[in-house]
Amino acid sequence: MRVLLSTSGSRGDVEPLVALAVRLRALGAEVRMCAPPDAAERLAEVGVPLVPVGRSTRTAINAARPTPADGPRLAAEAMAAQFDQVPAAAEGCDAVLATGVLSDAVAVRSVAEKRAIPYFYGFYCPIFLPSPYYPPPPPLGEPPARDVTDNRALWDRNNRGAHRRFGEPLNSRRAAIGLPPVADIFRYGFTDHPLLAADPILAPLQPTDLDAVQTGAWILPDERPLAPELEAFLAAGPPPVYVGFGSMPAPADAAKVAVEAVRAQGHRVILSRGWAGLALPDDRDDCFVVGEVNHQVLFGRVAAAVHHGGVGTTTTAARAGVPQVVVPQMVDQPYFAGRVAELGIGAAHDGPTPTVDSLSAALGTALAPRTRERAAAVAGTIRTDGAAVAARMLLDAVSREKPAVAV
Repeated sequence: MRVLLSTSGSRGDVEPLVALAVRLRALGAEVRMCAPPDAAERLAEVGVPLVPVGRSTRTAINAARPTPADGPRLAAEAMAAQFDQVPAAAEGCDAVLATGVLSDAVAVRSVAEKRAIPYFYGFYCPIFLPSPYYPPPPPLGEPPARDVTDNRALWDRNNRGAHRRFGEPLNSRRAAIGLPPVADIFRYGFTDHPLLAADPILAPLQPTDLDAVQTGAWILPDERPLAPELEAFLAAGPPPVYVGFGSMPAPADAAKVAVEAVRAQGHRVILSRGWAGLALPDDRDDCFVVGEVNHQVLFGRVAAAVHHGGVGTTTTAARAGVPQVVVPQMVDQPYFAGRVAELGIGAAHDGPTPTVDSLSAALGTALAPRTRERAAAVAGTIRTDGAAVAARMLLDAVSREKPAVAV
């Protein structure tokens, strides 16, 4: 059986599909992935063929931030890349699974529909599943609907907004390949039976009209050793505090603020450069800079982890039992910050731009003995088999010739 996985975005979007690809391959499937070209090195490490689609996400993130007015154009361009480049990758495949932004997913599903291939969609966070029981995230590029309180009406508003942003280019490309227009963008891209690739303790599935299945987070065990220089730094003193913003643009002076706040708590620092290229403010020997590093190993060796709140980093820290300080920047990160605080396994920073005082206060909460005890207790409840569960479900559904969507 041949499976095509497709995603857009940064390392945090790609990594769960890496785990799923490895599990699918272990069950005998042949797997390939459509993703931005930034994923090439990571996929080469696990031997998963990459079909690069679109432009570099890292380049886009580090470029000038687009305005809401740029949204329709950027969505149309990204969608065009999917329509142009995914068909060849889908040739001979028995199933297609997409994650990531909706504008790309509806294009991928259109390709699957044209080729009569069963299509599946996976969420990484429950707040994006349409539901009458909770409000949607704020609509992209639109003002809040302050006078609307009905959740279903808010979701419908977001759906209509998506149609305004990229419905015309979607249906124009569909017409060109002989497919009918799509009116319900959400239902088409997300399907009636999506998978939720998030841990049920950290990010529980909420009531929704969709027949969603929560598999647990898609995580690939990482056994890569830490660099000798990092091992030497860890051995030279008490556990340091990790600071990193992953592939996110970091707040101004983030490294300087973080180092001062961590020092104020009496700890050493491990600073991750990330895609923002963070650098230390001085050359004191209580700090160490890392690039790409095995978080699964490192997080078990630090006193706390300060990060942006991406689902992968948050889940890895929760599994390691390390207290967290989440400084959310965008999208689902405020949700994960809130969950970390609600579970008592760390602190949620108020807003995306910390000061020395605000971050030091959050660290005080995270470094408290009761927080470490709670983090250790929750660590034992985090599932580790989500990718294996999803892989079996996907292959079983295709083998029964009962696709998880109505095409």
